[in-house]
Amino acid sequence: MTQNKDNIQIHKNERIDILYPSHYEIIQSSEVFSYSMDAVLLGHFARVPKSYKSTILDLCSGNGAVTMAISKQTNAPVIGIEIQERLANMAERSATLNHLTDKITYLNMNLLDYQSQFKPGTVDMITCNPPYFKSDKDRQNPNQALALARHEISLTMEHLLMAISQLLKKNGTAYLVYNTERFIELMNECKKHQLTPKRIQMVYPKPGRVSKFFLIELIKEGSPLGFKMEEPLYIMEVDGRYSTEMSTILYEPAN
Repeated sequence: MTQNKDNIQIHKNERIDILYPSHYEIIQSSEVFSYSMDAVLLGHFARVPKSYKSTILDLCSGNGAVTMAISKQTNAPVIGIEIQERLANMAERSATLNHLTDKITYLNMNLLDYQSQFKPGTVDMITCNPPYFKSDKDRQNPNQALALARHEISLTMEHLLMAISQLLKKNGTAYLVYNTERFIELMNECKKHQLTPKRIQMVYPKPGRVSKFFLIELIKEGSPLGFKMEEPLYIMEVDGRYSTEMSTILYEPAN
């Protein structure tokens, strides 16, 4: 059973949430992977080129949270790539709901098949919130949609960075969010694929806790000089309130 909002179908077990800080509406469902804080922070961390001539991709776009967030920061069209048909369809309907179809396009495809859509060395900027965890049948969620989003079932770190390196122009940029446990592994893979770390921010649940994930800016064939380690970002204060930095990110005025 479905209902309509502005002539957009909202299916059973779907809901409409607000995507902060953009204030866009986003279609979500508990049956598939919903956006979380890492997507919000990735959209904020990325330095998005403004020029309408830029080619911008959001890989592993899920239901479109990062795609919509970065689209607000540029005059260029943004292309989201998502392997799961249901998530790609939800993202498309969210774009329609927010009148963004002239700026955002979603491709329901395996990003490793990128050569069918893009020439190597033609992309200016990439964002990606990839599966964090290695494939492990004993620990994977029995829900296949959630398992695909969280585990490297269809996409490994190595194959992702290989694709990013081949897609980007020289000096093109990529922005990723990853589980901190895989930091060293990511650094090694970046070196293999000529992706130079230029900026990193470690993210912590609250003071006194270990980092759960981090944000990273990579430059294709970039100089090793000028690396910057950003100040750590704490999502919560010790008492459970959002930190000042997190509140600023979430509730900055919508443009």
